Amino acid sequence: VAGDGEKDALLHCNLQVYTYTCDVGKRENVYSTAERVRKEVGEVSVLVNNAGVVSGHHLLECPDELIERTMMVNCHAHFWTTKAFLPKMLEMNHGHIVTVASSLGLFSTAGVEDYCASKFGAVGFHESLSHELKAAEKDGIKTTLVCPYLVDTGMFRGCRIRKEIEPFLPPLKPEYCVKQAMRAILTDQPMICTPRLMYMVTFMKSILPFEAVVCMYRFLGADKCMYPFIAQRKQATNNNEAKNGI
Repeated sequence: VAGDGEKDALLHCNLQVYTYTCDVGKRENVYSTAERVRKEVGEVSVLVNNAGVVSGHHLLECPDELIERTMMVNCHAHFWTTKAFLPKMLEMNHGHIVTVASSLGLFSTAGVEDYCASKFGAVGFHESLSHELKAAEKDGIKTTLVCPYLVDTGMFRGCRIRKEIEPFLPPLKPEYCVKQAMRAILTDQPMICTPRLMYMVTFMKSILPFEAVVCMYRFLGADKCMYPFIAQRKQATNNNEAKNGI
């Protein structure tokens, strides 16, 4: 996200942008698109895994195919994109792999089991990959894990924490998250949690007994924060079904 001065400067850089449509949940699609990118643009030195979906259903009400879709897009896709572009990075000992996960990849909440599982998987994949690159002494390849709190994109519209706490933890603006992530990438920061309070929640979850974590969640209103979101999604689905039936 550039300011006015930066935008003016970019206009004179003769930058060229290439766009490709790819279903990242299908490895064949990822590999074929990656080959097109190599032929038409060149080798990729910065890989940002940012695709994400959520089913918006309680576990027992969620169709199996939606659970599979969440895991394929949010987690499995990281394997395919990394396998597509990492070999050249290793050869050159140069590159940067960015995993846009979520605070729900560090600690969980009720009602979004598929999403939390996929984001925990993405975080685990990223950490293991980072260790593998360090073990191989490929110090020219950097990794950055991005774990934002709720971002105001509409993806989790309706999610609510305790009303007294909301003014201190409002949904994050996408532009702010991008700036924070870009700063972390440009400074080779291994991990960025936004806002910083997420570091404290993660730390407390790691050291407190589970029942104490439950009490903390209830105090914050985070234990059932997704329930209004799920109810809203269910209502929207029912309305669509009713319209389609007319």
